[in-house]
Amino acid sequence: MRAQSSKVFIVVALRLSGPLVFVVAAGASSAVAGPPADLSAISATQGFGGNVIVLSPKMPLSQIQSTIDVVAARQLANQFGPERYSLLFQPGTYGRAASPLVLQVGYYTQVAGLGKEPGDVVINGSIDVYNQCDAAQNCLALNNFWRSLSNLTIKVAGGANCHANTEFWAVSQAAPMRRVAIDGAFSLMDYCSKPAFASGGFIADSKFTGGSVVSGSQQQFLVRNSELDGWSNGVWNQVFSGTVGAPAQSFGVAGANPYTTLDTTAVSADAPYLYTDAAGVYRVMVPAVKLGSHGTSWAGGLTAGTSKPITDFFVSNPKTPVAAINLALAQDKDLILTPGVYPLAAPIVVSRPDTIILGMGFATISPKLGNAAMVVSDVPGTKLSGVIFDAGPKNSPVLLQIGTRTGFLRGGMASDPTQIQDVFFRIGGAGAGRTTTSLIVNSSHVLLDDIWAWRADHGTGVGWTANTADHGVIVNGDDVSAYGLFVEHYQKTELLWNGQGGMTVCFQNEMPYDPPSQGAWSLSATFKGYPAFVVAPNVRTFQGYGMGSYSFFNRGLPIEAATAFQVPRTPGVRMHDLLTVFLDGSGSVDSVINGTGAAVAKPQQSAPSQVVSYP
Repeated sequence: MRAQSSKVFIVVALRLSGPLVFVVAAGASSAVAGPPADLSAISATQGFGGNVIVLSPKMPLSQIQSTIDVVAARQLANQFGPERYSLLFQPGTYGRAASPLVLQVGYYTQVAGLGKEPGDVVINGSIDVYNQCDAAQNCLALNNFWRSLSNLTIKVAGGANCHANTEFWAVSQAAPMRRVAIDGAFSLMDYCSKPAFASGGFIADSKFTGGSVVSGSQQQFLVRNSELDGWSNGVWNQVFSGTVGAPAQSFGVAGANPYTTLDTTAVSADAPYLYTDAAGVYRVMVPAVKLGSHGTSWAGGLTAGTSKPITDFFVSNPKTPVAAINLALAQDKDLILTPGVYPLAAPIVVSRPDTIILGMGFATISPKLGNAAMVVSDVPGTKLSGVIFDAGPKNSPVLLQIGTRTGFLRGGMASDPTQIQDVFFRIGGAGAGRTTTSLIVNSSHVLLDDIWAWRADHGTGVGWTANTADHGVIVNGDDVSAYGLFVEHYQKTELLWNGQGGMTVCFQNEMPYDPPSQGAWSLSATFKGYPAFVVAPNVRTFQGYGMGSYSFFNRGLPIEAATAFQVPRTPGVRMHDLLTVFLDGSGSVDSVINGTGAAVAKPQQSAPSQVVSYP
């Protein structure tokens, strides 16, 4: 695709319902019109399809507001629907303090600025996620998944009543915030309706000024390589890595908040992102990898890294045959997956070093014939971000495999790590789904940065024998670093770590809700249940920080888990700031790690059992 100047490509194709509507925002005039006579011209100039909506500061504010309101109305309650959207803001300023732009972000909606730096797009207003309330006015953020905000600045204004003059991002898993600057009040809890429970979350490469972040009801959260003006309270597990202004380490201190604080991030890089250059031409920025980093990647004014022309990318849509995608990848193209659901009869195969796969609008790939969804060969430097892997009705041995062989260089290089960022896995919920393992990492030198692997506990096709899945993540490669691992409800060991030199910073887990009996969910006749996180006996070096596992056995049966974490007792394996929590239901978790740490059951409901250091 050849990108054109901004006066050509700011053509907004809306396929919200019914026929296409095009909003033309070039030049001094803006109007809502019927489709142009030559639809191929739209494809040639924009190329991203009707569910990528590009907004311009030249558009009347009322038109921008009505456009995003239509998307929100469709997506706010659309938890398992197939619709996907990207709302992209061209560089410039939107709204004023007296007439702010206020939008809500629903399911499968990506909101992003198209500037090279966060300050290039300024929103005077707010971009919000609120609680969802049921008929009984039970208002929660626990299911606020699959949405994102990135690469812009918000000068907080607007809103009504309790929501006035505050940016609310009341989310749970799979709702990342990256490269955002927020000036004003900011809350991760929608305290305007109750009980307002939330189970997030992930923030990276962002800056907050104007007061303390309200963590509120968030059970756990990871803030990586950001800058804070303060942080208030904490529930069970708040983790900070390489963050300026982070609260001091206090996990396990009586009466203190459960904060795990690492001064630097051992290895980091932000996810690649789409932007437009000074000529209005689309490019993709690939931020540089940093070691021992502290603060945002753009603190000095410019983001270090490599800029790639859009012509390096093959732009696909859900109707693109997988054979065409694989041919493009084999011919040295990078890949953009535009919004939608991609049914695959064969895996996408990545065989070239340093390939970029960029998902837009939570592009979702789903294997249909028991195949893998994507396989990355034994090559370094792959960069995959912004994609949902949704298991199909026939069991797939694996959904995403990074590296094909263990032991053969393991496909990685320390100077050029593979990056898997904002990548999410779902087994059931939208429909019947089955897999053995969601993610297998065979390569070495891999960065896992915001992963949610979820065997659904609600939705369609959900049940112990319906949405079957043994493991969320298996790591076989050496020197794999994970920041923000959220792995829930799998039927055996949820995360198994076999590689040397690994690190996990912030792990969140819920054990499966639905074991039908103790016998159906036991590692052996003498070991009740399965540990959530296992470091294999042969591993000599591993570090874990800020790691929690929770239970909610909801079948009314006395299900027990002997322990949440199992690791070899060896000097090179060190675990820091671990906890278990009995959320509700029946049964118990009998220890935190290797038999150490107090049990949690009904009398200890919601009270964490903590282990500050092991061994």
